[in-house]
Amino acid sequence: MIKVLLLGAGMVAKPIANYLLQNNIALTICSRTLSKAEKLINGHPNGKAFAWTIDDVDTLDKMIESHDLTVSLLPFAHHATVAQLCIKHKKNMVTTSYVSDAMKELDAEAKEAGIIILNEIGLDPGFDHMTAMHIIDKVQNQGGKIKEFYSLCGALAAPEETDNPLKYKFSWSPKGVVMAGNNGAKFKKDGQIVEISSKNLFKNPLQISFPEVGPMEVYPNRDSLAYIDLYNLPNVETMYRGTFRYKNWCETMDAIKALGMVNYEKKDFKGKSYKEVVAEQIGVYPANVKEKVAERLGLQLDSPAIVAMDWLGLFSKFKVNLEEGSTFDLTSDLMLEKMMLPEGARDMVIMLHSFLIETADGKKEVIKSRLLDFANEEDTSIARTVALPAAIAVQLILEGKITDTGVHIPISKTIYEPVLSELKKMGITMVEEWGLPESEKLG
Repeated sequence: MIKVLLLGAGMVAKPIANYLLQNNIALTICSRTLSKAEKLINGHPNGKAFAWTIDDVDTLDKMIESHDLTVSLLPFAHHATVAQLCIKHKKNMVTTSYVSDAMKELDAEAKEAGIIILNEIGLDPGFDHMTAMHIIDKVQNQGGKIKEFYSLCGALAAPEETDNPLKYKFSWSPKGVVMAGNNGAKFKKDGQIVEISSKNLFKNPLQISFPEVGPMEVYPNRDSLAYIDLYNLPNVETMYRGTFRYKNWCETMDAIKALGMVNYEKKDFKGKSYKEVVAEQIGVYPANVKEKVAERLGLQLDSPAIVAMDWLGLFSKFKVNLEEGSTFDLTSDLMLEKMMLPEGARDMVIMLHSFLIETADGKKEVIKSRLLDFANEEDTSIARTVALPAAIAVQLILEGKITDTGVHIPISKTIYEPVLSELKKMGITMVEEWGLPESEKLG
C-alpha cells in the first residue's frame, strides 16, 4: 500500500486526511498534540497517529524514508528542513505554503534526485495561481495580450455571521490574519509602480460589489510585482493582488494600527487595564480614552472604527490578560476571544480574477472569473479550498500523472490542468465570463 506522511494536524488537515484515506492510501499523521492526529484518523484502519515535534529530526528522517510522499503543513520556516530530507531519500513533497528563498535553492538538488517539491498548492496561494494561468495561457495561445489583471481573494464568515462591528470571524489562524495587516504592499497601476506603506495599507480600499454577497472592500496584498514574471506578463499595465473584506474591517484596522495596537515590541502590561495601555500608546491620561482616541484619529464616536474598538474591549477597565507581551499579542488575543467562527457556523471563500485583454485583432475585452464557496456539513470552506488542491496533487503525483521534477508552484499546465479538473468534480470551480465590454474592468 502507498504510504503518505502528513506533518501537522491543524485547521486545514482534515480534508487532506479524509481524501487520502478514502483513496486507499496508508496515512501517518504527525502532530505535537497526539489527540489532534488521532481525531483526524478517526479509527480508520489505514491511518496511524504519531506524537512528534520538529526538533526530533532523526525520527523525521526515518519517517520520510519509510513513506512514499510527505505533505508538510508545518510553519513555512520548517519546510526546507523537510525538503532536504525528502531529497536525501528521493521522496516527493507537497506544501501549501509560499516558496521561501531557502526552498528555491533546493531546485537543482530536487531535480537531480528526480523528485517534485510542489509548494503553494492551496487556496491563496494555489487555486488562485491555477485558475489565473488557465485564463492567461488560453488568451496568450489565441494571440491575445493581458493588459490588466486583478486577483482578489477573501476567507470570510458567511453573510449571516457578520453580526459583530468588524463584520469578521476567524475560520483560520487569527494571528496570521492580523499579522498580514502589518505588511506593506506594491502593485502596478496603469504602468506606474505604487508602493503602500504598512501604515497606509487599509486606507482607500477598492469598492467592489460581489454577486450574491454584496458590497465588499479590497486592500492590496503584499508584493504583486513578483507575479508579473511568474505569470509571464511582461507587458501588463496593471497587476494587483488584493484581499476581500466586508465594510468596517479596513477602517477599524487602520485605526488600530494608527494607535500602535498591533506592534511587535515587547511591553510590561502587569496590572494595567486595556484602556490604560491604549492611553499609554497615544500619550494621554486614561480617563475618557474613547473620546480622546476619536479626537486623535479625527473620527466620530459613532464611527465604525470607534464602535468596533469599544466592542473589542480596547477602551475597557478590565485588566490585560498578559503580564508581558506586545500590543499585537494583546489585540489578537482579544480577537481570538471574541471573533472565532462558532462551531457549525458557515464560513465563505470568495475569489475574483478580472482581466482586461487585447485580442489578436486589437479589440479590448474584459474577462471575469469568480468563486463563491461556502462551508459544508463536513468542513469549513477555507479548509476545503486550501486542503483539497494539495490532496489531489498528492494523488496525481503518486499515480504518475504529475511528473515534473524540482521545486514548483502550480503554474504549469501539466500541474494545474489535472488538479482543476478534479476540483471541478467536487464543486470547487470558477465561473468564467468572457467577452465583457471594457467598461466592466475594475479600478
